[in-house]
Amino acid sequence: MSKWQFTKGLHEIGNGCWAYLVPDGSWGWSNAGIVTDGESSLLVDTLFDLKLTADMLADMRASIPAAGEIDVLVNTHADGDHTFGNQLVDGARIIATQGTVDDFDRFDPAVLATICANAEEYGTAGAFMKECFRPFDFSGITLTPPTEVFADNLTVMVGEKKVELIEVGPAHSLGDALILVPEDKVVYTGDILFTEGTPIAWYGPVARWINACNTILDMDVDVVVAGHGPISTKDDVRRMRDYLIHVTDQARSRYEAGMDYLSAAYDIDLGEYQDWNDAERVVVTLQTLFDDFDNAPERPTRVPIPYFAEMKAFRDKLGRGPVHEAYCAACDTGH
Repeated sequence: MSKWQFTKGLHEIGNGCWAYLVPDGSWGWSNAGIVTDGESSLLVDTLFDLKLTADMLADMRASIPAAGEIDVLVNTHADGDHTFGNQLVDGARIIATQGTVDDFDRFDPAVLATICANAEEYGTAGAFMKECFRPFDFSGITLTPPTEVFADNLTVMVGEKKVELIEVGPAHSLGDALILVPEDKVVYTGDILFTEGTPIAWYGPVARWINACNTILDMDVDVVVAGHGPISTKDDVRRMRDYLIHVTDQARSRYEAGMDYLSAAYDIDLGEYQDWNDAERVVVTLQTLFDDFDNAPERPTRVPIPYFAEMKAFRDKLGRGPVHEAYCAACDTGH
């Protein structure tokens, strides 16, 4: 059992490293972190709306002197639940991979707000998007992309502390990166790790994501801060890697049998993973795997709100309730 509870807010890891957790880890409820040394600070990701991000920054500033002025912000990837609060980190260098910069405009808060406000116009897809994203307020957000890019690896000094940025995407997204603090044996993974929840491969190749998990397993680290879910260990990384391997094996046999991705998603045996949160995400991962098996040089263009209708149907087939039903009844975010 982890010594850290999965509770909302700031959790001290030690020696200037903190995680900021936002339960329940489902759609949009992501984690962030901060690394400090002396008066220097590096923030890992922002949150899905301005209120969540402002509350996080206020909590950090109340507890961590070096958080008064953030020197560096690293975005692990471009998804809005890791970037929509960027505008509140005034004056910071914002660093990410080129893939993250290229992917940034795909996430438009105004579009999300419009869909959630007019869900009935978008059919089942709109209904499920509203269900997933209704706790969040997308108003007032100005997309604030990274101002510096890196490829492969980059070392950033936080005071006298060395922080390694490691490019591992495309995998979950187009531009995934890990943030390693070697002297403290801590790694922040972004959405390379979902703990106690189902991962979703928007981009792939999934084999590259499996390799990213192996990269973490080869690191000399004791603490893993997931993009979603509780503070973790290598055991959690290993289990999620094994999920990706299991789904790949299940998908390949059905691809070779001539099934389409959606039929395969309903046919595969999720086994020990079927009770993970957000199991419907396997629909997206199956489509990505089928693209992988096709060896497509470029990913096909998706519809504006891809897969949400298909995921809603899959979730209903599993007999799952609304995404945020259990959490929102007791959450302390005011939503």
